[in-house]
Amino acid sequence: MSKKDLGPRYDFHTHSVLSDGCLVPSEVIRRVEVKGTAAIAITDHVDFSNVDYVLDSLKKVIEEQGNFFKVQLIPGVEMTHVPLETMPKLAEYARKKGAKIVVAHGESPVEPVIPGTNRTAAGLKGLVDIIAHPGYIAEEDAALAAKNSIFLELTSRRGHKKGNVHVAKVARKVGAKLLVNTDAHEPEDYLTQRQAYSIAKLAGLTDTEARTALIDNPKELLTRI
Repeated sequence: MSKKDLGPRYDFHTHSVLSDGCLVPSEVIRRVEVKGTAAIAITDHVDFSNVDYVLDSLKKVIEEQGNFFKVQLIPGVEMTHVPLETMPKLAEYARKKGAKIVVAHGESPVEPVIPGTNRTAAGLKGLVDIIAHPGYIAEEDAALAAKNSIFLELTSRRGHKKGNVHVAKVARKVGAKLLVNTDAHEPEDYLTQRQAYSIAKLAGLTDTEARTALIDNPKELLTRI
């Protein structure tokens, strides 16, 4: 890989019409294909009211259409605003239902997420893969995520990205691994790999750190699937 080449794009946090996104999964796939994406996780918002619906729907799409997609579609969920006490049970249930990626909706700077969500998610080793837009995450919570091999997210999502610089600094200090995701809800939210690199740089990552977040860490996560 040349110095300028960033390889294919990977995005592990996106939404479809199965929750509050605008596009059906097939259009999500087509939109990201033209952006140079190799693999994408659709991780719609869930609690116990809709987790079956979301995962059964994604399973059906993959069974009927997956062989025709040029982009790898990964079924996932984003546990969103759920009581802390129910997070372990919901994550475990989603895994059993077929979720290959479990995202925890972190304590973003612009939403009234239950305090302690970052901490609880960081402790769910083997159940949670990513803490999304964790905002001004405490150092000890980021360290717990690192210990439990849970990735922290740098996001391009408006509002949520206010915490990116802090997340990058804390992750560097405690050795937490980063991913650059879109939290896409609308067609214009998807990124090329070059645009994702810019998000990483704006967060304060060095070139080497940005490439690790964009290339190495996604490949590591894919090995779990």
